[in-house]
Amino acid sequence: MAGRGVKLLRNMTSSHPVYDRIDKAASPVRRAPERDADVRDEASPMGVKTAQCQRLDGFVPLLWDKMAGRLYMMIRRVGEELLYVDRLSHAVGDFRLERGGLSRPNVVRFERRGTRLFLVAVNYAWRSSSLEAPQRLAVRQAFPESVLWAFDILAEEDGELLVDGTAFFLRDARDIAGQLSRAGEGTYTLDPSRCAVAEEGTGAFPLNTQVESILTFANPYASQLPFWHGNGRREGLAALTPDPRSITLRLRNCFIRLPDDGYKPRVFDPRSSFFSSVIFHDFARSLEEPGDVHYAIRHRLEKQDPTAAISDPVKPIVYYVDRGAPEPIRTALLEGARWWNKAFEAAGFRNAFQVELLPEHADPIDIRYNMITWVPRATRGFSTGTMIWDPRTGEILKGEVMLTALRDRHLRGIAEALLSPYENGTPCPEVNDLMMARLRQLSAHEVGHTLGLDHNHVASTFGQDMSVCDYPAPLLKLDADGKVDLADAYGDHIGRWDEISITWGYHQFPPGTTPEEETAGLNRILEDAERQGLYTLAQQDAVPDSGVHPKGHNWDTGEDPADELLRLLAIREAALARFSEKAIKPGRPMALLADMLVPLYLLHRYQTEAAVKLVGGLEFRYAMRGDGQLVTKIVPGEDQWRGLRAVLATVAPATLTLSEDLLRKLPPRPPEYGRTRDSFRGHTGLTFDPLGAAKGAATHSFALLFHPHRAGRLVEYHQRDASLPGLHEVLQAALDATWYAPAETGLAQATKLRVEHVALRHLLALAASEEASPLVRAIVRDVVEELRTALVPGLADGGHDPVTRAHRQAALETISTFAKAPDRFRQPGTLPPPPGMPI
Repeated sequence: MAGRGVKLLRNMTSSHPVYDRIDKAASPVRRAPERDADVRDEASPMGVKTAQCQRLDGFVPLLWDKMAGRLYMMIRRVGEELLYVDRLSHAVGDFRLERGGLSRPNVVRFERRGTRLFLVAVNYAWRSSSLEAPQRLAVRQAFPESVLWAFDILAEEDGELLVDGTAFFLRDARDIAGQLSRAGEGTYTLDPSRCAVAEEGTGAFPLNTQVESILTFANPYASQLPFWHGNGRREGLAALTPDPRSITLRLRNCFIRLPDDGYKPRVFDPRSSFFSSVIFHDFARSLEEPGDVHYAIRHRLEKQDPTAAISDPVKPIVYYVDRGAPEPIRTALLEGARWWNKAFEAAGFRNAFQVELLPEHADPIDIRYNMITWVPRATRGFSTGTMIWDPRTGEILKGEVMLTALRDRHLRGIAEALLSPYENGTPCPEVNDLMMARLRQLSAHEVGHTLGLDHNHVASTFGQDMSVCDYPAPLLKLDADGKVDLADAYGDHIGRWDEISITWGYHQFPPGTTPEEETAGLNRILEDAERQGLYTLAQQDAVPDSGVHPKGHNWDTGEDPADELLRLLAIREAALARFSEKAIKPGRPMALLADMLVPLYLLHRYQTEAAVKLVGGLEFRYAMRGDGQLVTKIVPGEDQWRGLRAVLATVAPATLTLSEDLLRKLPPRPPEYGRTRDSFRGHTGLTFDPLGAAKGAATHSFALLFHPHRAGRLVEYHQRDASLPGLHEVLQAALDATWYAPAETGLAQATKLRVEHVALRHLLALAASEEASPLVRAIVRDVVEELRTALVPGLADGGHDPVTRAHRQAALETISTFAKAPDRFRQPGTLPPPPGMPI
């Protein structure tokens, strides 16, 4: 059977068109290479070299000398451009070194120089579209290429060159050693004695050849890595590998046939939500046009009938789900990805987007398979949607979705905390339904990226019908009994903006359409959307800390971020009131309730990030001159004050103080169940510290509110319009809600004092920030001096209890120290909350 697979590969290489859909009946199976008796006449120079080799024929034929551990390549395409990428097949499970991780593609060529064969990376960043050869040559000579490797030519016959590729494939092409070292685990180096070609992961196919290498990175001192306190579990790389002194991964080097020139690039438009992954400078363009050219990144999709309003495609876009995904996850991934067919129908295509389970005989490293891969990892992390594309034109050759495990379990924990559903330990269908709904949405989201779409982080403002390319938070409601209702947590279809984006990117204009008419038609698609109030906002403009747009957020819900934050705080309060041992199943340690509490206690964290952007916020669009869109608009003062009041509600003692009944149910951790990175940190040793939890939550809010960029905008906007809140007013309001607020009693008073400490440290960090303008620092120091003056009288007349008096005396000492050495306060030094994303 293996020999038959080799024959099929050879026969298909020259006859299979680049874009033909795979013939499943004749699809090649990757096997360990078999000896091909007809490789060469053993008396020829090539035959002498390859007599002991097993052969894999395909795009770039390979010859494997198993006894010597050498892998040879037979190069037929000297001077012809091809694509080169590398990817991890066996990875670390964290540190951005995950299964399936791809490098950026490079166009390369093999170039003969005497007895050597160079692998040259072509420089497509600088081009000339001129029809005159001397002008094109001038540009090529003005900028460098990169010789990636030099091979010795071992033999030549019938136009084929034989080279030994072993050293090339066993190098650290990805700088993995550097990534491991930068992860803070010490210095790692590649150990050649523990590297080899993995023949079982090596394959040759009609359109690509891929070689898998076993790479071992050594660090003899890694065994000295520390342990987590109290449970003996190792951290970092030591928790991910049997022996942290030896990290063995597998990297695949892939040569890919470039497509023909039948694809028509589409010029990028920032209003479209498409990626612009092809950016180059064209020296032949008119001086009246920008020299930089931006192409959107897309699949090739053509109608069978270009004149029809809706038509079947010449070749559909087909994605395949990894069989490594378990059920019911696998079905959820299939269902979510299939949502996209509706968007292509809006673009004028019938049955253009299809999703199937990867056939058993198929190999996912075959370039002809667009893949949805399930990626187990040690900690929850972001899933990704990337692709292999042609750097010359932006044409996508293969979509690559990587969906990471553990996010589903994290979401399950959130649902269990919200519902406390286990009255008798019986399964809770609402919890499972939530997980599957999120996985369907996640599958659709990441597939969208591989179709060329960027995020649209304004979409949640319009509800679940807008776009799957936002980061969605579950839409939570309370039922008539005050219990959390998850029935409408996630959407179940493609949104309006997704249809608009796909229409812009994939709509095929009828024959005879001029370039000017096509440009006008594409503009109409986006301008019609804008007239409906629909637009996009990319990832760069949804950052949580210094973000400015009042509607561009991650993991938020609702049209108005301030109102939604207050609504979510009410849901959080209701869920906390019901939170109990019923959040875990019978037979599990009660100490695990502390882990379940974390996402519930911090349920408001992302909506806080949304509301704070009203303060010093600026609404804007990716406007083009003449398209009639809003360009910029400062958030009105009333909305800024509403946002500020909502954010300050997150640090109120009533919000952050946990009940006595709940605290009695949180014992110290038993053996083997130690704290993790998702646990609250504190100052009470083995016991759960409710003030540490409050400190973490308050740290999150004040880090957002007192960000130096936000402070700078408050100063500027107030100077431009005195009706807008200024920095001094915002800081004064924060102190009114904390230091100047009435005293509490009991644990609520202790919470208030802890929040005041956090507020002061972040205030001083802003006053010392190198990112803050001189005027911002001056205003903050003035506010700090006002606080110092206010604290002194209460101490002098003894008008406080001993705890409050000590707290205020410590604050005065801190302010005094700051006056002498402000640089020591650039970091607030407070406890951060446990990491919460992605969800």
